[in-house]
Amino acid sequence: MATSRSGEPGTTDAPVRPGLPRWLWYAMGGALPARHASWVLHDTTTASWGWRHVLRAGVQMAVPIALVLLFVPGPFWIRGMTALGGLLLGLIFSLAYMTETTENRVKKAGYPVGTAQTVRDRAQVGRDAQQAARRRAAAEKRAARYRERQGR
Repeated sequence: MATSRSGEPGTTDAPVRPGLPRWLWYAMGGALPARHASWVLHDTTTASWGWRHVLRAGVQMAVPIALVLLFVPGPFWIRGMTALGGLLLGLIFSLAYMTETTENRVKKAGYPVGTAQTVRDRAQVGRDAQQAARRRAAAEKRAARYRERQGR
């Protein structure tokens, strides 16, 4: 679903995906140029937005984890367990503030606050309608088979 920077649907802002260096900057919390704004909205509202958030959080945590593993003195298993504990704690906090973090990314891209949640809610309504139609069709198919078996 294409939306304009004001959050209005129906415009033809085609998402422009950033290259790897810009995506890394974005993953670390940086803002992208205006030409990537529609991609930021897509990134934070697509069906896989939660997994994308976890991936960005993993990129953010990779630097401190690598520093702990490489430079903290002591046995590797202690450094590994420390890194694992930090990773788990970081993921817990990241998941706890997932919607707020994605809204902040969308705000940095120039959209009004609440745009990402609004787009996700609209998409969920569409998915719910499709799922209800599939269930209704499946129920009708089962009812037809039942009637056929009963000889009606």
